[in-house]
Amino acid sequence: MSASNLIDCTFSSSDLEQKPLTTTHRLVETGLFDDEHLIRVLDTHPRAALNVHTMGTDETANQWREGDASTLSGEQLLEATKAGRLWLNVRNMAQHHTQFAELINGMYDEIEAKTPGFVALERSANLLISSPSALVYYHLDIPCNMLWHLRGVKRVWAYPPYNDRYVSQQKVEDVICGVSNEELDYQPDFDQEAMVVDLQPGQMITWPQNTPHRVSNLEGLNVSLTTEHLTPKARRRIKLFRANRFMRHAFGCQNLSQKTEGLDYGMKVLTYSVVRAWQKLFPKKAEGYYYPVTFKLDPNNPSKIQDLAK
Repeated sequence: MSASNLIDCTFSSSDLEQKPLTTTHRLVETGLFDDEHLIRVLDTHPRAALNVHTMGTDETANQWREGDASTLSGEQLLEATKAGRLWLNVRNMAQHHTQFAELINGMYDEIEAKTPGFVALERSANLLISSPSALVYYHLDIPCNMLWHLRGVKRVWAYPPYNDRYVSQQKVEDVICGVSNEELDYQPDFDQEAMVVDLQPGQMITWPQNTPHRVSNLEGLNVSLTTEHLTPKARRRIKLFRANRFMRHAFGCQNLSQKTEGLDYGMKVLTYSVVRAWQKLFPKKAEGYYYPVTFKLDPNNPSKIQDLAK
């Protein structure tokens, strides 16, 4: 299968910035996502770039937990995911696996060729392997992303973007600046305005940058590739929200504009850039949010969660 003929891309660049969209693809035909290849990836991928999570069953109560699976082989980890309630996030695939780097860049090159005006900068991808009943709570991501589904069935809810009802501007600022995790406060009545898609193998869903969304697996071992990128506008949006948070906390500013162009945008970003340059002269501990490791998987019983002593 040609790397330039994997995606049925029918959307426009402006559509990508305004609403959730779906299309179909043929990534499964590359042969990179069967058990044999998954085990090879899990065995060779740096464990520092592989997150193992478990979670509760109530989508309204965030019980997302980070675990330690460092003593498991790739085969054991895959079998534990099939039998347990786990979500594996194999990060930075393009940096560590040549075949995936070629695939990911080929996908983005194809989308750019089929979507005039679309430019994907800082391309990356994570491989997601998750249990039949796993879920991901209501949250947002910082870069633009696309979820390419390959195995199993998962239900995705994507909520109206750029709407304070679903996520406040202050929360987006905190996530982008690394002082808060990506999970958001969820209310079931939000679902009334969500775009809901039951993703089958060979389908992709994407949404505008920072769109709130959540996921529940419905059937089988789920395997997806989530690609991340920035457009020039997405880069400006990240700079804007960093500047807005600074203006809010340093000067008490409220009702800050979210426009990524114009004099107001330029002045805020310039002010923040000067402050950041000054702060670098007096380094302090970097901001960032990390989940504590609260459980481990035992090679003798890998599907069983073992809580770590507090």
